[in-house]
Amino acid sequence: MSVQKFINYIQYEKRYSLHTVDAYKRDISQFFEYLQLNYHISDTENVQITHQIIRSWLSLLIEKDINTRSVNRKISTLKSYFKFLLKESEILINPMQKVISPKMSKKITPYVEEENLIEMLDEEETKTGFSENRNYLIMEILYETGIRLSELINLKIQDIDIHNLTIKVLGKRNKERIIPITKILKDKINQYLEYKENEIVKNEEKENYLFLTKKGKKVYPNFVYRIVFYYLSKITTNKKKSPHVLRHTFATHMLNHGADLNAIKEILGHTSLNATQVYSHSSLKKLKTVYKQAHPRA
Repeated sequence: MSVQKFINYIQYEKRYSLHTVDAYKRDISQFFEYLQLNYHISDTENVQITHQIIRSWLSLLIEKDINTRSVNRKISTLKSYFKFLLKESEILINPMQKVISPKMSKKITPYVEEENLIEMLDEEETKTGFSENRNYLIMEILYETGIRLSELINLKIQDIDIHNLTIKVLGKRNKERIIPITKILKDKINQYLEYKENEIVKNEEKENYLFLTKKGKKVYPNFVYRIVFYYLSKITTNKKKSPHVLRHTFATHMLNHGADLNAIKEILGHTSLNATQVYSHSSLKKLKTVYKQAHPRA
């Protein structure tokens, strides 16, 4: 079956993350459910799929108030699928060439004010105990490095280079990058590792992964979400209180302090500068301040 061949291709050859593979599976499954119901087309009959048929499915999604971001993700999935079919010579014409993605309204991700976040972190760093130190360190690493949730969860002890003050991160598409850390963060990591050594029963995960639960298991996404939500609830009324907010906060604060956009791009692990520029809007407040201070007519 073409769909299964495609899934195997993105999972084992392209080495997409499990999260991405699952999203692709859902999108294609929904697409072929629609095709089967309305056109009696299965994935053994890909040559029958036209751009008009694809557009009809996308129109239905929009009518159902599926948000533009989700529709565009499904379009991206279908583009990859039909590109694969073309490569495998299962089709001669790619129907996605005549499908245009709807324009997305630019959504601004909220960030946390620098003073509030630093004040809260300063209060938390004095607390003792394994859980308290782990939770504080999760917040501190997310804020100081801007790494993604998945990258944080998969951090291993050997990824921390204490001597050179860096951490090695495995990002999207299994691309490695090196991120600098401060001496203060290094000291906090060492302090946490002492608690971890004394309080967690020895096991394989303890030897490998930096962040563990009290039972010695590797932390998982919802676990980290709850920690971040708890701390951010103390200092912001923003509706969104997620690890990505801290990633956005990292980039915003770096820009506000004069960091080069290209340097932030490298630290965040973006392949394109366009992906990083979404964060630059937040520096408008800083620019306005500079303008008022510097312009003679302001």
